[in-house]
Amino acid sequence: MCLACHGPEGQSLTPGTPSLGGQPSFFVIAQLFLFRRGGRTSAAMSEAARTLSDDDLRAFGAWASKLPAPRPPADAPDAGRLERGRRLTLRHPCGVCHNPDFSGREQMPRLAHQREDYLLEAMRQYKSGARLGYGGAMSSELAGLTDDDLQDLAHYLSHLPAPPR
Repeated sequence: MCLACHGPEGQSLTPGTPSLGGQPSFFVIAQLFLFRRGGRTSAAMSEAARTLSDDDLRAFGAWASKLPAPRPPADAPDAGRLERGRRLTLRHPCGVCHNPDFSGREQMPRLAHQREDYLLEAMRQYKSGARLGYGGAMSSELAGLTDDDLQDLAHYLSHLPAPPR
């Protein structure tokens, strides 16, 4: 049922819907818990999580974390936006919580190769306070960034280049 929206093997093909592949188990559990208790809202997700037990949440988190991480989008990145996004991640400590390679850990999601449209909307919601993070950290980290900055960050994270060898 989940893969109908979140995509084959957890890589979303649906606009505005995140990829689940490679997400940390604890992050998945926490998000499902928030949907279940109404701390996050989405008609489809709230309904899907409503009847899940704590054991179901743990099993689903373990399953999602074993799906392959999403691949970068097929379209070529915009070099200027990519560089501006990279610089923003250096000025704002995104890699401290989300790992230097943006693979996520514990309750912090994987950002690398996530859908650009989803990343942008999530950051807009965190910045406005419409979506709550852990202790307001995301709202604080995004304060002062323009919408153009958020677009460049989303573009960079979605198209994240391979690390130099």
